[in-house]
Amino acid sequence: MSNASFERIRILILEDNAHMSTILRKILQGFGVRQVVEARDAADAFEAMRNSNPDLALVDYMLGDVDGLEFTRLVRTASDSPNKYLPIIMVSGHTDRSKIMEAINAGVNEYLAKPVRPVDVYNRLVSLIERPRRFVKAPGYFGPDRRRRQDPRYDGPWRRATDEQNMNPADEVEFG
Repeated sequence: MSNASFERIRILILEDNAHMSTILRKILQGFGVRQVVEARDAADAFEAMRNSNPDLALVDYMLGDVDGLEFTRLVRTASDSPNKYLPIIMVSGHTDRSKIMEAINAGVNEYLAKPVRPVDVYNRLVSLIERPRRFVKAPGYFGPDRRRRQDPRYDGPWRRATDEQNMNPADEVEFG
């Protein structure tokens, strides 16, 4: 993927630390990204989403009043969300499994550990563009499909032995 591929992408950075936000912006600009919008808190980020319609967001885990997890949940589920399908890369210094799982369960598409390296930012961007995951709606969750591994032996709509018995026949199910 060439730098020209990123020229038309609009990226929102939600980061309360101005220095970290600048680092992320400079990395993105190095890849050819020309349109970067920065926000310091969730309210400004929602406003930026309404005004600039970003193609994806880099969201810090630890923010002020509304942290990155809550922001992600609001993007995914709030009735006034500007884009429930916005690809979100969570950026965090927390690398323990429980924090990563919290972020995934909140609806992030990718997780990026600080300190960030340009190669890792690049790989997450490419992953979002070249291997997008479909969105799923389940009780208590709306967001990108959390399953990454594709089982070559899988040949049907049910993933678990209990899926069929847990389905409500009135539920509309989309596969594909």
